[in-house]
Amino acid sequence: MTSGRVFLLAALYSFFILTTFIDSTESARCCLQYSRKHLKCSRMLGYTIQTNTASCDIEAVIFHAKGKFICADPLSSHTQKLKMCIDGRRSKSASNRKPK
Repeated sequence: MTSGRVFLLAALYSFFILTTFIDSTESARCCLQYSRKHLKCSRMLGYTIQTNTASCDIEAVIFHAKGKFICADPLSSHTQKLKMCIDGRRSKSASNRKPK
């Protein structure tokens, strides 16, 4: 009987540790606040959109720079301009690749 209780406590403890770890890895993929840095288009490789979901508390634009990700306010005019700049660069790059 005692070994059954010990096993049950060990299983519950393992489950608790596992769920805590999973929650922390999910939040690591989310922006929790916006950066105040003024970003340059030439240094950005791209961006992704973060939506407000169960695991992410805020909506954000995640800009990709070499070796880092920067979270930005999607409603900011600077963010909108930066997205347009990156999109423009992508469309120019795509049109240059098309065979003539």
